[in-house]
Amino acid sequence: MNKAKAKALLKSAGIRTPSGQVLKPDALAEFNLIYPCIVKPCTEDASHGISDLSVVEDLAGLTRQVNMIKQCVRRPGTGGRFVGGREFNSTVMGNTEYTALPPSEIVYTLPEGMPKLLTFAAKWEIGSVYYLNTQLTVRQKSARQKNARFTMTITRVYQLFGCKGYARVDMRLDKEGKVNVIEVNPNPDISPGTGAARQADAAGMTYARFMDKI
Repeated sequence: MNKAKAKALLKSAGIRTPSGQVLKPDALAEFNLIYPCIVKPCTEDASHGISDLSVVEDLAGLTRQVNMIKQCVRRPGTGGRFVGGREFNSTVMGNTEYTALPPSEIVYTLPEGMPKLLTFAAKWEIGSVYYLNTQLTVRQKSARQKNARFTMTITRVYQLFGCKGYARVDMRLDKEGKVNVIEVNPNPDISPGTGAARQADAAGMTYARFMDKI
């Protein structure tokens, strides 16, 4: 729930994550990241405050989004280097022994020019362009070798953040194909049909077994 502190913790542990900084309307002169950047509320979840305007290419766009966040959410924004490669997330379960479920990939089929990111509309506005052109696919358990690099990263992150029971780690690949951790969600939606439940199904678990294991 604090993206700046989460990013600092990831960096302190040597886990790859995009560079970022806290942004306030009266301190934008201190901005020192390379564009394009993504601007989002520092302390929100569920994609609140994230839209097609969140990826900015210049100071004008940065100023617009930071002011919008301040006015609408009444919180500082956080800016980060935008990693626009393939996007994945995966659920981890456990307290002392850990089970990493097969990762999901977020597949975007958006019109040219629309940034590929999981906006508020993609999650919640049925019928919107983002909602209709954002799909989730789950890698099967049989893709174990391809999933290995995600498993190592997400299990380490899960332990680093002191997660218990279950959590989800969101990742994107950069231009070099390396995994970057974007977000850590300690209580993602696990109701039937959600990404976590579909990941459990891909791992060979019934929904009842998924609940029992948690």
